[in-house]
Amino acid sequence: MKASELRAKDGEALNKELADLLKAQFSLRMQAATQQLTNNSQIKKTRRDIARVRTVRHEAELKKA
Repeated sequence: MKASELRAKDGEALNKELADLLKAQFSLRMQAATQQLTNNSQIKKTRRDIARVRTVRHEAELKKA
């Protein structure tokens, strides 16, 4: 997911995207804990996507203020 794609979304869509990513991260952590995760790089990718969404949300808040 690219930051330019996220910037095109509104606040509500960003919140939904963040919630989905947090659920995915939890699921990946549980899979890793139970030795079911085959591709460990998914955790890193999800963490970076979460950070990207939070950054875009923060930028939008700063523009409003």
